[in-house]
Amino acid sequence: ELSVLCDAEVALIIFSNHGRLSEFCSSSSMMKTLERYHKCSYNATEDIIPSKETENSYHEYLKLKTRVDYLQRSQRNLLGEDLGPLSTKELEQLENQLEISLKHIRSTKTQLMLDELSDLKGKEHMLQDANQLLRRKSWKNCSRDSGPSMPSDCQPARPERFFQPLACDSSLQIGFHPVGIDQLNNGVSPQNGDDYAPAWM
Repeated sequence: ELSVLCDAEVALIIFSNHGRLSEFCSSSSMMKTLERYHKCSYNATEDIIPSKETENSYHEYLKLKTRVDYLQRSQRNLLGEDLGPLSTKELEQLENQLEISLKHIRSTKTQLMLDELSDLKGKEHMLQDANQLLRRKSWKNCSRDSGPSMPSDCQPARPERFFQPLACDSSLQIGFHPVGIDQLNNGVSPQNGDDYAPAWM
């Protein structure tokens, strides 16, 4: 009656309490009706799913677009551009952000300079050690080649004396006649033609 009144294709499947199967189909084949039902139902579901995915993708796109616009505006503000629309509070926040960024940059720069200085000191110590090693090898080679006597080029340079002995003529004495060593030993005093006059007169 339903199929006649509605001009529709009707299929009915009934299972009794005892497991007995009863079915009715207004068309010629129950299988064809089931295939048609399956096709219509799953095709409708497949059509609905893409529409939901498209909607979700569109919302995600709007979120990303808003985020990108915000980041671009923030970048321009950090560069000192487009500051007119900002309020006093927003300008203070921007200033604090710049100060924090500058502190971080300076701290990083200082740390890099300290690391470079440490590396240079390490290289300096390595060069000093290598220089001392070369000096030791040079002394050993000089000692081996020269034997017990060290050559002049391997001997350390002696410092020149600051004070030099003054050469003086002992005969240049005012009013004094030179006396020989033999005369002093013999107890003979030189006389100047006068027995009573001393030698210095």
